[in-house]
Amino acid sequence: MYFAADDGFNKNHRMYVVENPSSDPMEGTWEFKGKVYDPSDKWAIDGSVFEYSGKLYMIWSGWEGDVDGQQNIYIALMKNPWTLDGERVRISAPEYDWEKIGDLNRKEAPHVNVNEGPVTLINKKKLFLVYSASGCWTDFYCLGMLTFTGKDNPLDPASWKKSPDPVFKPKPESGIYAPGHNSFFMSPDGKENWILYHANSAPGQGCGRFRSPRAQKFIWKKDGSPDFGEPLSTDIPLAIPSERK
Repeated sequence: MYFAADDGFNKNHRMYVVENPSSDPMEGTWEFKGKVYDPSDKWAIDGSVFEYSGKLYMIWSGWEGDVDGQQNIYIALMKNPWTLDGERVRISAPEYDWEKIGDLNRKEAPHVNVNEGPVTLINKKKLFLVYSASGCWTDFYCLGMLTFTGKDNPLDPASWKKSPDPVFKPKPESGIYAPGHNSFFMSPDGKENWILYHANSAPGQGCGRFRSPRAQKFIWKKDGSPDFGEPLSTDIPLAIPSERK
């Protein structure tokens, strides 16, 4: 289980990992394995891992240097689930206007461009990376997507193609603001694909206590890419994920 932590100062945020050998995570003993970092050891949050072509990789959001102002998406190969193998590689940085909404009333960082919360999605060997864009403190937090166009080397930045528009965005007319920071899961019977994310129900609610987790089904397009549709109003009742029979 991966998490980010600091000592009370944001500039010291780094990623860490704990491990439990039990097949049931509610049982057994969790062991602190230490910090997960590459040689640069820069600010890092939102780590997740994925396996592709028999190799294990970690992706996360980080700073290029030691000063806040922009968060990028980085990737690195892993020796094992708690150790990175080699230098980090930047595969995404905020470039479109919808990734750069991030004014803050902070002297040390008056504005921050954001790519964060990366998580992968694999469909029949097609690899996608979905991430959150713009500041979570804004009403415009949304999801962007990278598509891996290479053969077997996710460490090649040129092999990732960014979608020019958000793939999941706010819908104020339905009372949905700042939908983002997602993950994916399948129904118990393995037939339905679901996206899990958080969002606000009114403007100006920011990154704090007003956010709530939401989930809904998504489908695949004919080209194999995901179609997340639009975030659904909390007034719409949903059927629970389909159960095993």
